[in-house]
Amino acid sequence: MNKIQHYVQGQWTTGKEEGAPICDAITGEAFTSVAIEGLDIPEVLNYGRTKGGEVLRKMTFQERGNMLKKLAFYLVKKKDAFYELSYRTGATKIDSWIDIEGGFGNLFANASLRKLFPNQPFHVEGEPIDLSRGGRFMAHHIMVPKKGVAVHINAFNFPVWGMLEKCAVNWMAGVPAVVLPAPSSSYLAEAVAREIINSGILPEGALQIINGTVKTILDTVESQDVVTFTGSASTGRLLKAHPRLIQESVPFTMEADSLNASILGEDAVPGTPEFDLFVKEVRKEMTVKAGQKCTAIRRIIVPENLVEDVQIALGKALDKVTIGDPRLKEVRMGSLVSKQQVEAVKKSISDLAKEAEMVYGNLDKIDTIGADADKGAFISPVVFRTDNPLQNTIVHEREAFGPVSTIMPYKTLDEAVQLAQMGKGSLVSSIATFDDKIASEYVINAASHHGRILVINREMAKESTGHGSPLPTLVHGGPGRAGGGEEMGGMRGIKHYLQRTAIQGTPTTLTEITGIYQQNAKYKEADEHPFKYHWEDIQPGMSLKTHKRTITDTDIQNFANLTWDHFYAHTDITSLDGSIFEKRTAHGYFIISAAAGLFVYPNKGPVAANYGLDSIRFLRPLYHNDTIYVRLTCKEKVDRDVASTEHPSGIVKWHVEVFDANFENRPQSQKTDKDSPLVAVATILTMVQKKQETFVEMTEKKIQEYLTKLTEDAKPKWGTMSPQHMVEHLEYTYRIASGEIQDFEIKTPEKILEKVHATLYSYDKMPQEFMFPLAEESKIEETVHDNLDEAKAKMLEARNAYLEFFKENPEAILKNAVFGNMNRYEWYLLERKHLNHHFEQFGLI
Repeated sequence: MNKIQHYVQGQWTTGKEEGAPICDAITGEAFTSVAIEGLDIPEVLNYGRTKGGEVLRKMTFQERGNMLKKLAFYLVKKKDAFYELSYRTGATKIDSWIDIEGGFGNLFANASLRKLFPNQPFHVEGEPIDLSRGGRFMAHHIMVPKKGVAVHINAFNFPVWGMLEKCAVNWMAGVPAVVLPAPSSSYLAEAVAREIINSGILPEGALQIINGTVKTILDTVESQDVVTFTGSASTGRLLKAHPRLIQESVPFTMEADSLNASILGEDAVPGTPEFDLFVKEVRKEMTVKAGQKCTAIRRIIVPENLVEDVQIALGKALDKVTIGDPRLKEVRMGSLVSKQQVEAVKKSISDLAKEAEMVYGNLDKIDTIGADADKGAFISPVVFRTDNPLQNTIVHEREAFGPVSTIMPYKTLDEAVQLAQMGKGSLVSSIATFDDKIASEYVINAASHHGRILVINREMAKESTGHGSPLPTLVHGGPGRAGGGEEMGGMRGIKHYLQRTAIQGTPTTLTEITGIYQQNAKYKEADEHPFKYHWEDIQPGMSLKTHKRTITDTDIQNFANLTWDHFYAHTDITSLDGSIFEKRTAHGYFIISAAAGLFVYPNKGPVAANYGLDSIRFLRPLYHNDTIYVRLTCKEKVDRDVASTEHPSGIVKWHVEVFDANFENRPQSQKTDKDSPLVAVATILTMVQKKQETFVEMTEKKIQEYLTKLTEDAKPKWGTMSPQHMVEHLEYTYRIASGEIQDFEIKTPEKILEKVHATLYSYDKMPQEFMFPLAEESKIEETVHDNLDEAKAKMLEARNAYLEFFKENPEAILKNAVFGNMNRYEWYLLERKHLNHHFEQFGLI
């Protein structure tokens, strides 16, 4: 029997002892074992801090995010093997989908968060803080990756999701992980970890996995480490009190099982969609993963006059739940993870039965499909009912971690809130109601005791992810019994692995530290207009002072007529008495428009488009005959993904300051200490193209130069083409580009054609071993001309025909077998990529 392996210190290994057997939850067969003896835990943690941490911390958020995205795509291709293993845990295909593809979804979701962080290894948080009247002493907050490891102690119920929802967050923050899955399902976590390691996508040391219970794991953690725990509240409390955590002040996040409650609103009577949705949600939360979910509904709180209705409806819904081998399509609920878990659930059921009546379920007889109920870890759904939930408190204290829930009545909504709070803190609560007043009253009053609250009604039902589904962008955790911790939560989750530090200094110093221009910092005068620079060459602080413009009375009135903005300050100077305005006042948006007219560079260049406004403030009025000038300064650069028909680009945030040029000429009697020549500020975004440094521009001179270097005896770096084959292939594609050859079908499937077409605009090279889809039609394996020189001449003739065709037909659209319909500019892009590809193939470039 093979042992489950661990990946530590750069290698796969097994524990030295025989190991504890792990059984198939469906058949009861022992098929593997887990052993941990002999692992050097302090060195494992240190390896992560140094080997993995040093590389991750140097990566930018963009690089980390793209790494996660690449890993997610890689794992999706491997998912079938994970499903097969997941069946052994007792999970149905739907259960496994939540665990496996839900885990991959966390990678995708966290990868997308890179867009919210700066293009650097650390984060700059919040707004700058002025600490002086003169603006020369200020503060900001930065957040840098902790120089430790994330130690994740995980539960058995979601071996894939539990690992990836945590690791995705610490990897995005630049922190490596040591994962400890629960032994009973660790074989599935091991399989996923093995593929992650095999992919080579993560830097070595970013992931280590120990598949077993290591009681000494916390003995050598350090202050820069972060420990997370998912599991029972009792075990979590023991870990939280570990002396090493207290001594080193190690952050500890606990997500514990909790007695989550779902409330039926008083308006959701039988016959309403909300009643049906409520019953459906309870049935689902009881049976998905056989109730082994930390977010499952344990308490069903309903109006006292609807208890019977809910009990009957839920019983009918559970009658339809088939139990058995999760591989079978007709099975709706699998087993618990192990026989030991069955015994634990039965013990909890026995305790609940002391104060509540079992109204559904049979522990002595279980009908299963395709499986032996005695051999597998099967259990029937069980529903309890207590009519005195305020007195019978065990239902608020004891959790059966399986398909077990308790119905209880409430008299008023206040009492429903009280009952929900008697669970002493939960991960999630929900309420089914179509009355928003009921929903509002419940949420506001119950929120103090729950990490998440879902309001269920007919309008959101089709899109709802459900009561029990934590989402990567939302906080997962809860107060009190639920552990008092937080996981995920979008940017919030990533910040748990970053150290927040307040920094103080001059605006110029803080600009250099943060990489973001701080107001009042020294300007870096640009040698040329900033809009002439590509994204890579623009730096924070790069600045331009514009020429001046005087605002006339006619300007203001024309802008009013153009926009239909006839606010009195702009158009009715007889109504200014008692207002803050002294004379006809320029529109704020005219000031910004006029500012743009001063700083925009008119010629075509790297600036591809105006991307919008982040912020805008009008500090004081401008009147007719006032003169302005503008200071345009690069504030920040933000990378972006491009997946459409546009060239690679990034976003540049520009700090725009509009100044009153006449301020210095005003009499001192008209100024106060608070006066400033600054009249408006804005943050304007532009989309700026990145440099194209991958390909050589293919001019006629360059092509002639490369063809001259190409000889008959040249050998390709890849593929089997001869030099003449290659040149004749280029001739054939030019004949397509000139419209001479168009009698073929587009070979790329319609569903991916748009994505493939967009790659024309990227700066990525063509794949080396790609097979030309018209190889047969073009007779690519045969030579047509007598020799290489003749082939070169014919290729150049075909190229001239292509250039002449588009000169005479500039609006023409011609099809390509791979990229679909293409215009003149796209044929130019393809020519550049294609010639670079083949000239590089023969070592000419």
